Amino acid sequence: MARQKVSGAMFWSNRWVRVGVAVVIALVLVFAPWNLDVATNQALARVGVFAVAVLGLNVIMGYAGQVSLGQIFFLGLGAYVTAYGVNEGWNVALVFVLAVLIPGLAGYIVALAAARLGGLAIAMVTIALPIIGVPLAKRLADWTGGSQGTSARFSSAPDWFGSDLDDIWQYYIVLAVASVVFVLVHNLVRGKFGRALAIVKENEAVASSMGISPYRYKVMAFTIAAMIGGVSGFLYMVVVQYTSPETLAFHHSISLLASMVVGGAASIVGSLIGGAYYVLVPNVTNEIDATLTAVIQGVILLFVLFVLPGGIASLPRVLRRLFRGRSGTPRSDADRARAAQTPTTE
Repeated sequence: MARQKVSGAMFWSNRWVRVGVAVVIALVLVFAPWNLDVATNQALARVGVFAVAVLGLNVIMGYAGQVSLGQIFFLGLGAYVTAYGVNEGWNVALVFVLAVLIPGLAGYIVALAAARLGGLAIAMVTIALPIIGVPLAKRLADWTGGSQGTSARFSSAPDWFGSDLDDIWQYYIVLAVASVVFVLVHNLVRGKFGRALAIVKENEAVASSMGISPYRYKVMAFTIAAMIGGVSGFLYMVVVQYTSPETLAFHHSISLLASMVVGGAASIVGSLIGGAYYVLVPNVTNEIDATLTAVIQGVILLFVLFVLPGGIASLPRVLRRLFRGRSGTPRSDADRARAAQTPTTE
């Protein structure tokens, strides 16, 4: 049994095996929309949109360990910037850049004050963003369309692609942009920046003693999370093509937070799972009983919190630990140390 497990671990640790699996997944994602109906393609595109939104939240909460309950504000801001720029006839590339930079600037300004706070205080600052954002969007009707919202149609498929294939074209836009964002964040959190964030998250005093400025890195994490929120807002307009003050509503921030917890905090894969949870689970629960949607989602969240505190992304690790314990396979000192640091509820 031990020999089989070692062989399995060596198999999955092989670089070419991982590359092969990645290529297969990429091919499936590229060719799948041609074999699916319009509704399914649109649902998959929305999964990509909110996976990016959850990824931004994961940067600040999962990796930096800071409370943020206003991530939906940056998605909504990015969506409004996109709609305004498109309706003004601006170049789409410029619109995308502004949809990223303006939320990033807003996040930076908020972070300058919020990063000095902690606990409940920082939660209150971030909660204020969507609470202020909704009435502000209603009042700035000349730019936002007021309570009626605003639409922007700029993601129709070009003639050379197929004028009746808008769903596939939009899916590919989301897939391309989301893939780039996920790769960039993956490299970022596994590099020097990510290691510094981990130290700040674990102990700010230790980080300071090592020459790492907790304040600086928290501001950077907030800003990056806001920029990623802006990207998700741009993609939201690519797929939905309409936004209103409801997009900024606080309950959407709570849904994003729940999605991050269910998918897995501080996990790239967990962000993908979180995006799927955000889009697909409400659809399923509405089909079961629309009046029980909130109850069912609450039960799912509680189940994950008690059974898989690390989110669904931690399931393979939990299963490996379970099977290792049943087989009686000796563990290394490193394995014992990790087990001692991991909550027993897993």
